[in-house]
Amino acid sequence: MVSLGGFFGWIILGGLAGWIASKIKSAETGLLTNIFAGIVGGLLGGFLMGLIFDVEQWGIFLSFLTAILGAVILIALVRGIKR
Repeated sequence: MVSLGGFFGWIILGGLAGWIASKIKSAETGLLTNIFAGIVGGLLGGFLMGLIFDVEQWGIFLSFLTAILGAVILIALVRGIKR
C-alpha cells in the first residue's frame, strides 16, 4: 500500500510530468489538466511498460520518463478528440 507521502509524491511527479508533456506538445491545457494527464499517463504508461520491461530495476527515473511519455500520448489523444 502506498503511504500518504508517496501518494502526494506521485501527484507532484505527475504534475511535473504533465507540465513537461504540455511543453513538448505545445499544449495550453491548464495546470489541472496537466496534473491529470501526468498521473493518468504515468499509471497507464507504467502498466504498459511493466508488461514489456522490468521497470523495478530502473526505479524512479524510468517511472518519471514513463509518466512524461504517457502524458504526451494522453495530451495528443485529448487534442485529437477535441478537434
